[in-house]
Amino acid sequence: MTKSELIGELARRTGLSKKRAEEVVNCIFKNMSGALINGSRIEIRGFGSFSTKDYGSYKGRNPKTGSEVEVRAKRAIRFKAGKELRERVNHLPSPT
Repeated sequence: MTKSELIGELARRTGLSKKRAEEVVNCIFKNMSGALINGSRIEIRGFGSFSTKDYGSYKGRNPKTGSEVEVRAKRAIRFKAGKELRERVNHLPSPT
């Protein structure tokens, strides 16, 4: 599903205009992005959680030349699917 498909589906299900649905979707994504940038964890019950993990810098090798290169520190985004989503994707009956 693309962002525009999500906006269209939100507009259809709620009766919002596409413009207003786009504003809602953009607001949600902006706030989620901001939380991750600030190092916060996002948990959406029944769906999953987003978090960040910091990786320190290290010395790597250029695979083409074999020369040593410095790899900068970075922060990766992780998503862990919730139990309910995993069960739905795998067509397992929900325990509730």
